[in-house]
Amino acid sequence: MMASSYTAKEEDGHITVSGPGALRSRKPENTAFKQQRLPAWQPILTAGTVLPAFFIIGLLFIPIGIGLFVTSNNIKEFEIDYTGVDASSPCYNCSQSFSWNSSRPCSCSIPFYLEQPYESNVYVYYGLSNFYQNHRRYVKSRDDSQLNGDPKSLMEPSKECEPYAFHENKPIAPCGAIANSMFNDTLELFYNDPNGTKVRILLNTTGVAWWTDKHVKFGNPGGNSPNLTAAFQGTTKPINWRRPVFDLDADEGNNGFINEDFIVWMRTAALPTFRKLYRIINKKSGMVPTLPRGNYSLEVVYNYPVRSFEGRKRMILSTISWMGGKNPFLGIAYIAVGSVCFFLGVVLLLVHHKCGNRNNNADISN
Repeated sequence: MMASSYTAKEEDGHITVSGPGALRSRKPENTAFKQQRLPAWQPILTAGTVLPAFFIIGLLFIPIGIGLFVTSNNIKEFEIDYTGVDASSPCYNCSQSFSWNSSRPCSCSIPFYLEQPYESNVYVYYGLSNFYQNHRRYVKSRDDSQLNGDPKSLMEPSKECEPYAFHENKPIAPCGAIANSMFNDTLELFYNDPNGTKVRILLNTTGVAWWTDKHVKFGNPGGNSPNLTAAFQGTTKPINWRRPVFDLDADEGNNGFINEDFIVWMRTAALPTFRKLYRIINKKSGMVPTLPRGNYSLEVVYNYPVRSFEGRKRMILSTISWMGGKNPFLGIAYIAVGSVCFFLGVVLLLVHHKCGNRNNNADISN
């Protein structure tokens, strides 16, 4: 008979068996972690702790929500849909006849009236509907190394850009589906003065992109070289673009990959209905409003077709506040949560008052 020996530890019952054919115990070691004896805190929920918490949350959230909601409502916003779906729309002919391969752009003018003046800076947005920038293949269709100015990636785009990496045996700059579908409508605002003259509103093209995007994520090949034509030599423009990337703006500080309209478009939206910052109208000096009350006209160079995917296009004029643009959801959410907590606090208080007295009477009778 084969001999065996064992050692028993009284404190944890762990058995060690030695010798040929011995079996090791699968019991975890006797440590605080493996035996789940670590110190823990478990709150004891009583009426004295739960009820004040509900009332405090309600009394804090309701005024905060009202403040956020009022602030959002004080933001002025005006929106114009210029898709041209209806036959009565000034842009109807453009929407029906224009396509990506149109040789000449179509122009249309939309009159509108501002009922109240805009005193502070006015932010001009373009909005698209039913455009899914969040599609997985669409989001991946870019080359960040190329966009950062890497010379090798400029001539050898990433495979993620396919089928928009090469055209006519030349690398596309910028490559990818995102860049190829860049929004390229031209929007201009005119104020119709009561004396009959049309005054053009100055729209600033810079300051619309994030600072980190323009100075960190995006960069032209060749660094600060002023000759972008030579820097992009050997490349070709995206298929749906009218002009090459080095001819997007006359301002060299806003041209090429660091063009702010291009940078804004490359930051993809999470939802199919979105808006992107297009221009900024800076506040005028003195007491003169930035946009006075009156008649205006929106001049559109209709370059971007949306009829193929049943999309809509719109222009938005908006002011901002300390909390950003107009968005009543956050205020409504705070008011709703605060109201629910306060209501539950009242209900639980009544239940505790009624059931607590009953339990006290039962204890006294016993």
